[in-house]
Order: sequence, then structure tokens, then C-alpha cells
Amino acid sequence: MDSSNTRRDATRRKLFEAAVTLIAEQGFSSTTVDEIAERAGVAKGTVYYNFASKNVLFEELLRHGIELLATSLQAAADEVADRGGTRIDALDAMIRAGLDFISRYPALTQLYVAELWRTNRAWQSTLMVVRQRAITVVEDVLRDAVAGEELSEEIDIPLTASALFGMVLVAALDWQSYQPDRSIDEVHAALSRLLQGRVTGHSD
Repeated sequence: MDSSNTRRDATRRKLFEAAVTLIAEQGFSSTTVDEIAERAGVAKGTVYYNFASKNVLFEELLRHGIELLATSLQAAADEVADRGGTRIDALDAMIRAGLDFISRYPALTQLYVAELWRTNRAWQSTLMVVRQRAITVVEDVLRDAVAGEELSEEIDIPLTASALFGMVLVAALDWQSYQPDRSIDEVHAALSRLLQGRVTGHSD
């Protein structure tokens, strides 16, 4: 049973990777199940065995990808907490974790950002759920920072969390598309300074 589950998980990962790459390259509507199967190196029937339809595959792809990101962000925050760091340190570590994730999964990130702007997709409700999964991780740290008087209680936590999340997404995509010569350390340093100067109100 374990061996069967391992094989199925490996097949699903191949299908995810094939689907996200193709959809990022040519769009959802232009991507066919045949192409996904061919890119993944499996039979077309294998796609339908694992996912009822292309729409279902895409929804699961979004869930899988954002869950990986949320887990990465949470792990970064927990690591800082374990060593006694501040919540601002945790937010900074989460920025770095987000950049690391995006550098590993650029096609998934491009696809996610593109879909955020669409409102007529069948999976719109799924997109909202997975977005909130990642945003909630940031909100929790911000809420703890306010409770610990590291941040002003006047900040709008949901909006600030969305702004930080969006900042990392957009900055990372801009970096990869238009400034690829920059190192991840440079990008992180720039966003870190923005965090320290704009969110905490300290300019020194």
C-alpha cells in the first residue's frame, strides 16, 4: 500500500509540474490534457485517473502550491520564535522564505499572480481560500507583534498582511523577469529595509 501511495504521489507531482509549466507558458484555456500527459510522460488516462478534469487538476495545483508556501512561511516564523527573535525578525525571515520559494517555483508563482486578476474562473472560490491560507500566516505574526507592542495597534492587520505578501510576490517576479543579475541576498536586503523603515516606522 505504501509503495502504491508513493508511486501515486510521484505521478501527481509530475502532473502538477507539467501542468503549471504549460499553463504558465500558454495559458489555461490553450493547455490540453493531452499536452499535460505528454509533458509529464504519462498516458492521458493517467491524468483522469488522478484528477476528474483539467479544472480539478488546476484547483489541486493551486492548493498544493500555496500550502507549500504557507508551510514554508510558518516554518521560517517558528524558527525565529524558537531562537527568541522578535516578530519583526520573524516577518523578515518570512520575506526570505517567500523569495526562496518563488525562486524554486517561478512558474507556479507567475501562474498564481496571473490568476489573482481573473474573476470569471470556476475555481475563483478555491483561489480565495488558498490565498487566505498564506495571508493568515502573516496575519498571525502581525497580531502577535501588536500584542507584544512591537507594532502599533493602529495598523490594519489584514491589509498589512496582504501588502507584505503582495510586496514579496511582485518584487520577486520583477527580480526574475527584469533584474535577474541581482542575487537573492540583494533582493531580500532591499525588502528587509522596506519592512524596517515602512512598517515599524523606524528610518535609521
